Order: sequence, then C-alpha cells, then structure tokens
Amino acid sequence: MKNYKNIKILNYTFVLLIVLLNAPVQKTFSQNSDCWNNFRGNIELQGVSKARLPKKPSLLWSFKTSDAIKAPPVVCGNTIVVGSLDGNLYGISLDGKLKWKINTGNSIEAPALIIGNMVYVGNLDGSLFAVELATGRLKWTYKAENQIMGSPNYYSIGLKTVLLVGSYDYYLHGIDAATGKGLWKYEADNYINGAAAVYKGIAVFGGCDGYLHLVDALNGKGINKFEIATYVASSAAIINNNAFVGDYDGQFTCLDLADGKVKWTFTNDASNLPFLGSPSLYDGKVFIGNQDKYLYCFNSSDGKLLWKINSGGRIDASPVVVNEKVLIATRSGDILLLNKDTGKTDWSYELGSPITGNPAVIENNIIVGADDGRVYCFGEGKGN
Repeated sequence: MKNYKNIKILNYTFVLLIVLLNAPVQKTFSQNSDCWNNFRGNIELQGVSKARLPKKPSLLWSFKTSDAIKAPPVVCGNTIVVGSLDGNLYGISLDGKLKWKINTGNSIEAPALIIGNMVYVGNLDGSLFAVELATGRLKWTYKAENQIMGSPNYYSIGLKTVLLVGSYDYYLHGIDAATGKGLWKYEADNYINGAAAVYKGIAVFGGCDGYLHLVDALNGKGINKFEIATYVASSAAIINNNAFVGDYDGQFTCLDLADGKVKWTFTNDASNLPFLGSPSLYDGKVFIGNQDKYLYCFNSSDGKLLWKINSGGRIDASPVVVNEKVLIATRSGDILLLNKDTGKTDWSYELGSPITGNPAVIENNIIVGADDGRVYCFGEGKGN
C-alpha cells in the first residue's frame, strides 16, 4: 500500500453531501436472473448477477459475426444484443439464431444498454442509436462529435429517462431516451472512455483527464470533481457512497463521494500495469483484474488484499460475481469461475480467442464475445 494520493477538490463538498442525503427515489429497471440489461448488471455498475449457473457449464452454441467482438453482450427479453467491429448490431435468440441486425456504418466497441423494449448503443463515428429490442427497427439516431467507446447508462425519474453517454469529444451527453433529443452536455478536460455510473441521481465517471467527475444526471450541472490519476480508462463502480475505480498507471482507488476523501489506494509497484476493467462489489469485497494477469480481491472498507490469483492471461474484461462465484475472462481466451472467498478455480474453459469484454450472465447461461468474431453461449449440458 502507498500513502494516500493528494486530491484536488472543488468547494462543493457540503452541497454534494446534501444531494446524496436528499436524492429523490429513482425508478430503476432492476437486473433479474433473466435480464442483464447493461454490461455491469445495474446502473451503479456493481457487476453482480442474481442468476444461478450449472457447476460445470457446457458450450451450447456459437454465433459468427464478420469481425472481432470487443463489446460485452447484454441480454433481455430472450434476445442477446452485441455489437461487432464489422459495424453491425446483432439481435440473437437464446438458441443462437439471428433475429435481426442493423448496420451502424462504423465499428462498435461500446456495450449496448437495454431499457424496456429499447436498445441503445454507440459506435466509433460518434452515433448513438435507439432500436427496438424485438425487431431491430431504428427509432432515432443522436450524433456526438467524436467516437463513443463506453456504454450508455440512464437516470429515470417519473416518466422521464435521461441517457448518459460519454464521447471522445470531451462531453458527457444527456439525451432524452424517448426522442433522442440532446438535453445537456457536460464538458470534461479530455476523452471519456468508460460509462458513467449512476448513484442517487448523480453521474460518476472518469476519463483521460484523470478526474472523477460528479454531475447531476437530470440537468448536467457539475457537482464536484476529484483528481485521482493521470488516465482513467474504465468505469467506476459505486456502493454506499463509495466509488471504486482503477487507472492506467496501475493504481486502484476507493473514494468517499460524500466528503471527497480517498479512503484507500492500492498500487502494485512490481508492475504498474493498467486496470482496464471495472470492479465487482459484493459481500464487503472488491474484485478487479489487471493486465499483470492477476485477479485481486480486496476488503472494500480498508483495501486489505485478501487474495490474488494468476489467471494465466491479461485481464482486460471486468469480473462478474455470480451466486458466490467470480466469473472472469482473459486475453489468453480462458473463462474461469472462482471461489469468491479463496480465488480457487471451480471451473474453466479454454476458448482460445482473446476476450476483452466481460460476459453477460442470466439464469443457467454465460454469454461472451471474443476476438474471433463469435458469440459463445455456455449453460446446462450433459453431465451437469
């Protein structure tokens, strides 16, 4: 562990505390065992699934696209949705059959978001598309000024839903989910790579400017920002007023959003390799993978390292906690289910193609995309 890093704080701490304590109750489309509607399972981006999995999942099928898949898949309404570098957004049935596809005109590296009967996804020319989940019919398109690399997220209150999406144009965009009309833009100081987590009506996100920004999700007004790194490539995860985020310099930080203080940091001086994925938060523990091939498990309250395990390959994908297990995927093409308390491997599968996006998990199924352009589905098979 290192000493806490100095942190630059705007003079809004008291205002932020009031906002957190008095935030309105938000309408949410909660994750259930049959729906993984965004790449981290909920709007706080905690990376936890309620689904059950067989002890030894079997490969059930694969579906081939025309280019590599970098984006994590999402699934709801018996439809898997995933984008490919071939520029197409695919809707795939749970038995591996194509239901629909639309050509967006440029590569898709960002995960999609499903809200109700609609899908929202961005591509590398900065377009955000709204399509019907059941049919793939395009409803509207919104244009940012540069590429979209991160998943949309959303804030809903009453009948209003605001989509939140970052871009390389330096802006976090607030967009009306029903119409595609731009509502507001908040300017950061550099590219925005990841998704914004949403907590008590506040959008929390990092970027290449090294700050963690806090923005009112309803009107786009900046509430506070904290300097934590030189470059944040991933998305923060939030629980109990605490934000957890890794950075490109190999530091992992827990920040108290109410008072703006760093609670703890972890840095591996032996490697200083990037944390490119987002953490999972569960049962007082934080799980995060690193390009040094290790999955780390920390005590969430004090940052004590509980265990680490060498996965055998770089971990760019975010972990997912599933029914007391931790699911990870690696750049070497391996998928592993680990015991959350010890890190011991309970099941593994050698896919053989690099995986950069985390799996989607629903009841009895693991769905993952790989660099070979295929979507793979694992589930109940013979011998389970």
